[in-house]
This record gives sequence, structure tokens and C-alpha cells, in this order.
Amino acid sequence: MTSADLLAPVRRMIGSTDARTPVDRDRAIDGLRALALLSVPTGHWLLGGFTRDAEGALHNASPLTALSFLAPLSWVLQMLGIFFLVGGYASVLSYRRATGRGESTARWLGGRLARLGRPVLGVTAVWAALLPLLYAAGVPAATLRTGATLVIQPLWFVGVYAGVTALTPYCVRAARRLGAWSAAPLLVCVALVDFLRYGPYADAVPSWLSLLNLLPGWLFAYQLGVAWGEKRLGRRAAWALLLGGAALFALLLLAFHYPASMVGVPGQERTNSHPPSLLVLALAAAQSGAALLLRDRIAKLLRRPALWAPVVLVNLSAMTIFCWHQTAMLAAAVPGSFFGTVPGLTTVPDSLAWIAARLAWLPLFAAALILIGRSARRFEAPWTGATRARRAVAGLLAAGFAVYTVAGW
Repeated sequence: MTSADLLAPVRRMIGSTDARTPVDRDRAIDGLRALALLSVPTGHWLLGGFTRDAEGALHNASPLTALSFLAPLSWVLQMLGIFFLVGGYASVLSYRRATGRGESTARWLGGRLARLGRPVLGVTAVWAALLPLLYAAGVPAATLRTGATLVIQPLWFVGVYAGVTALTPYCVRAARRLGAWSAAPLLVCVALVDFLRYGPYADAVPSWLSLLNLLPGWLFAYQLGVAWGEKRLGRRAAWALLLGGAALFALLLLAFHYPASMVGVPGQERTNSHPPSLLVLALAAAQSGAALLLRDRIAKLLRRPALWAPVVLVNLSAMTIFCWHQTAMLAAAVPGSFFGTVPGLTTVPDSLAWIAARLAWLPLFAAALILIGRSARRFEAPWTGATRARRAVAGLLAAGFAVYTVAGW
């Protein structure tokens, strides 16, 4: 069998995917979503490591603790601003179609939240069932705690995304009235909270005040996406976002000494992402402006069937990739911990040699995610074949997993 024969099914799949795509499909939006989505596992796989203790248990570690010069890498890999931007754009189009055919806001929102919730319920229920089996197989309790923490940590995003999605009707009204300026009050709110928690009155400010940034911080890019979907963002606004966001980003880093990393670093008192600081919004503004300006070029590029097919596959499995990518890494790390110190897997992430070894592991993580996803993707579809009893059991298992994880923090 020749190489041409082996590649024939792939070519047919690529061709059929392109042929089935509607002419009016916005390929640039799908491409941006896929790019933002793939940055999540890439970032976690590159910027998250493990240490192995004397008993063979795994503990979370970060190469950013010892290799702080890698912080700019997080500026590229932290693309949640793009994800919320595209999410706002897609939501307003979906909401407009739903209301146009007479569907209520509550029904539209219920459908969106169900699509977000099913995969989360699936991954947490499966892990709840796996924990006692893994413990019985000899996996240390500390390793199980580490794994549970890694699995549940990214799921905060789903809760926040559900919250901002619920605000879509109000975002639409604001965008229609104010355009891109509808996002400005959100930036001002975050700036005010940052001033209170980091400024001259920081010692008198309670720690919980930072939580006030949670909603406006992530709603900012979503609101920009809604304004984009309402055709209230043009090239002038895009350039303002790009240049203004970049200037604010540089100012916060150089003059106000914000942490350089966009993700949390163990041992650092301040973090930019939990909850989001003004630096996150500055990056989101710059990314959003760049996305707007590059939209036509991205759409043209994705007219090529060979580039478009992977984008379709990623978008069809979006929640599966998001919910299960940490499990894919653990599928390699947990067995590896039984073999002692494995370079790039269970060794301390404190050298360039670790980075090189971790890069070599990425294809294996990706392969594990593909294999897991073939079974786990069923959680994204409606659970029409599941009885009420099975759904109740899944809910109880998911709740138990959440309690187990929270109790370990």
C-alpha cells in the first residue's frame, strides 16, 4: 500500500468537511475559537509540572517559579480574552436567531447552559468513580488530590462563562446604545478595585474585595464580542483596542510593577488571573483589537480545506478538549510516578532541560487526549438515552468529587 493510499481517507474527510460547510459560515470566528481553545491545554501542559516526593506521590509545581524569564510565554498562551470575545460574538448571533423564531430568552439560555454543563458533569462523575479504583490500585492519596485539583481547576471557567452568557440580553442592549464604549465601565471597575487592593490603602482593604473583579474582569472581552456581533466595532475601534491595550499593558508592567506572568505562580503574593487584574483586561483589549484587524486574513486562510478541517474538528470537541486535557496529562504522569523520576514528567521543573523534555511529552499528551476524547465526547451530546436514575447517579458522583476536591484545599 502506497502513502497515497494511506492518505486517501484523510483527503476525502478534508474535502467532505469543506463541502459541507455553509457558504456564509464565518470561518474566522471558528478559527479564533479553535486557537484560543488549543492555547488552554498547551499552556497547562507547558507551564504546569509535578514534583515527586519520597513516597512516590505527585505534587503540583510550575516552571515559572524557577524560570521567571518564561513569563512572556504566558502572554501568548493566555488567550481567554479571545475566547470571551468570540463567545460574545457567537452568543449575540445565536440569541438573535432564537428570538427571531419566537424562542424565549429563558429557553435559549437553558440550551446554552446545558451544553456547558453536560461535559462538566461527565468528567467530574467519571473521576469520582475512578478515585477509589485508583487508590485500590496503589496510587497514593496525595497523587489523587493533585489530580483532582488539576481536573477541577479549569472548570471555574465554565461557571464564569455561564454567568456572562446569562447576561447576554443586557450586553446586547448596552452594545446597541454605546457600542465599544459599553465595555469601558467594566475596565473602570477593575481599575478601581486594583487601586484599592494594590494602592496606598491596600493594608486597610479586606482580601475578599478582589472578588469584585471576577465578573467585570471576564465580562469585558465578552461585551466587546457582543458589540462586534452588533456591528458596533470597526477598524478604528480595533486599532484603539490594540494600541491602547498594548500601551496599558506596558504601563502596568513597567510603572506599576504588576506580576509579569498571566497565570498564578506558586509563592507569589499577587496573581493576575484569580481574580483578573487590570493587566488581564489590557491583554484582552490588545488581543481583541488584533483579532478584529486580522479577521479577513484569517477567513481567507481558512478557505484552504486542509486548514479548515482541523478547525472544525476542534470546535466540534471544544468542551471535551477543555474538560479532559488535564486528565490526558495525568494519564502519563501517574503511571510515570511509579518509575521514579522521569525527565519532563515527574522531575522538578526548574531547568531548560525540563522544558526540552516536556516539549517531547506534548505529542503523547495530545494522543492521550484524542483517545480519551473518542469516548468522552458523548457527554457533549444531549443525554437522551440516559434514564433519570443514571442522571441522578452522575449528579451525586459529580457533587461528591467537588466536595472531595474542595475539602483538600
